[in-house]
Amino acid sequence: MKEAIAKADTLIEAMGWIRKFRGKTTVIKLGGSVLDDEEALMHILLDVIFMETVGMKPVIIHGGGKAINRALSEANIEAKFIHGRRVTDDATLEIVQRVLAGELNEFLTEEIERLGGRAMNLSVHSTNVLFGEQLKLDSGEDLGHVGTVTEVDRSVIEGLLYTDQVPVIPSMCEDKNGKRYNVNADTAAMAVAQALGAEKLVFLSDVNGVRRDKDDPETIIHSLSETEALALIESGQIGSGMIPKVQACLETLGRGVGKVHIIDGRLRHSLLLEIFTSQGVGTEIYK
Repeated sequence: MKEAIAKADTLIEAMGWIRKFRGKTTVIKLGGSVLDDEEALMHILLDVIFMETVGMKPVIIHGGGKAINRALSEANIEAKFIHGRRVTDDATLEIVQRVLAGELNEFLTEEIERLGGRAMNLSVHSTNVLFGEQLKLDSGEDLGHVGTVTEVDRSVIEGLLYTDQVPVIPSMCEDKNGKRYNVNADTAAMAVAQALGAEKLVFLSDVNGVRRDKDDPETIIHSLSETEALALIESGQIGSGMIPKVQACLETLGRGVGKVHIIDGRLRHSLLLEIFTSQGVGTEIYK
């Protein structure tokens, strides 16, 4: 009986947050080791289904770097990077399209359906919603078929959300001539969140959030204002690896997104714990 009452108390705690976020859009960026962890991925997708069930409007943007690397290795193609970005030549683009916009995108959609939800894959192979142009580096180095998103087809995404389906979007875009580009998943998620005016943008990471000591998970900062985040970067307390992500979060906040969250996607039900509990389990960054 005590266990049953505790479960009821948890639902009551969640009720206030459910009412607050009902009808609001949350963009969720999936990538990294989470996509390779079968159990963690299942719990994330169950969380997404729960969010949709209680009236939230989740949108999934996903990368697939590790799966692409495996496919490149099988094809005896060496993966090349410049400033952390994948160089995408013709052969690499063909694999990115097959793995990212094809196999992985379809798998995530089918898995949501298998677990009891409703989803639709939106890719360059089905209905594309991300449009952009080739990315030019200031250094002049050529990344090949790598792009940046300049326009998002809101109407298609919002139409699916209106019919209680979860849009699943890979990080690829097309230009006005139909040429296709590989896109960084973080920046693709930012573009979609900004276009939709999302209440939340959630980055599922390999760490539990922003820490005062980057090597100590216990020093996580659960809530961080824009001013505090800038001060931590200035003081060096936010480590070099986290700086670009936090700066990207701040940029997104300045363009109409309500809050940005960085959470550890490997933690069971981390999405629900972050959104529907008072303290959360990651870092929430707000304007």
